[in-house]
Amino acid sequence: MSAEYIDLPAAKGARGSVRLPGSKSISNRVLLLAALAEGTTEVKALLDSDDTRVMLEALKQLGVGWSRREGSDDYRVAGIGGVFPVKQAELFLGNAGTAFRSLSAACALAGGDYVLKGVPRMHERPIGDLVDAVRQLGAQVEYLGNAGFPPLKMAPAVLEEVAEVTVKGSVSSQYLTGILLAAPLLGREVTVKVDGELISKPYVEITLNLMKRFGVTVQKNGWESFVVPAVKYKSPGSVEVEGDASSASYFLAAGAIGHGQTRVEGVGRNSIQGDVRFAEALARMGAEIDFGANWIQCRLGCADKLHAIDLDCNHIPDAAMTLAILALFADGTTTLRNIASWRVKETDRIAAMATELRKVGATVEEGADYIKVTPPAKLVANAVIDTYDDHRMAMCFSLVSLGGVAIRINDPGCTAKTFPTYWDVFKGIAQ
Repeated sequence: MSAEYIDLPAAKGARGSVRLPGSKSISNRVLLLAALAEGTTEVKALLDSDDTRVMLEALKQLGVGWSRREGSDDYRVAGIGGVFPVKQAELFLGNAGTAFRSLSAACALAGGDYVLKGVPRMHERPIGDLVDAVRQLGAQVEYLGNAGFPPLKMAPAVLEEVAEVTVKGSVSSQYLTGILLAAPLLGREVTVKVDGELISKPYVEITLNLMKRFGVTVQKNGWESFVVPAVKYKSPGSVEVEGDASSASYFLAAGAIGHGQTRVEGVGRNSIQGDVRFAEALARMGAEIDFGANWIQCRLGCADKLHAIDLDCNHIPDAAMTLAILALFADGTTTLRNIASWRVKETDRIAAMATELRKVGATVEEGADYIKVTPPAKLVANAVIDTYDDHRMAMCFSLVSLGGVAIRINDPGCTAKTFPTYWDVFKGIAQ
């Protein structure tokens, strides 16, 4: 969608079932693992979005062969069984954090000369903690712009005798994920220590789970350290990508706001994604939740309003944005804590969310790592919402229309980052 804006009419409710697109977090991890593994991997139900396209294009530039089965989201990836065969490349990774962080670590240890860059916002997203970590392993990385930020230039690593590395855990779990995914390239046991409190732990669990599927079982010592064995990745033959649990949050929230019953398919009780716990937060706010192995269902039930909550959101940083919108429909002030990682995402999400929530009448207090939202007596109609080139801002604020007020969303095409068909799917459940 290339339109400058989309106008959503006032909706009377929401009802229906949605088949979710594949998880971005799983898709990009699986693509890198399949590329580095011995053997060919069938990747089924891969997310088709901007973020996965830049990862696929980068892997092709690095010498990884892959093909897409016509008319489907199934791919065949021919693993290289080690480091990338192409030793000189310049990679453009857009604003895809999952691709940039994991490929930075892998390229730093792949024995080649590489440049990694992205859109201007990506060059504002910190990566210094990851660079500091791979340098401890002998990586030769220099900054081409501001120190601590992309773009990056890499030369072949001069490997250290002791394969031990300490990585900070307080800014982004993607730094730790990048190190863990790349560690088997060294061909020896690697100990990875975490400095400070690790945020977004469920995303690291996804990484460990997928590494195990590709034959590398990491020894986890609490959340303080990890030991990666000297084992090469081996293809499991086939991997099916779960539906995106972060995207599920919008449609589950729609059921609560829109007093209907909504159901998401493709993710459920057996999910490896932490964001399924968004459903627990919804239940605390008064929604009725049902789980199946591969589906989740939500409705508001007999309650007239949701309950305000005070929640540590470290375990669901992306889905927590949807809670900020649900706060508009709650019976008091909702406080979302431990969300400092919002500041270094596609935009400064705490500042952006506060600015746009005020446009629809909310009273908002923001701090370094929290946001407090008090709903207005009546939502402001016809607000014009800016989205900051951030897919989650656009999808979150679409939900306001389910409260019975029209709203305009600027730059709706930004949802292509993770959910290109979002607007059609959303209109399908809005009553």
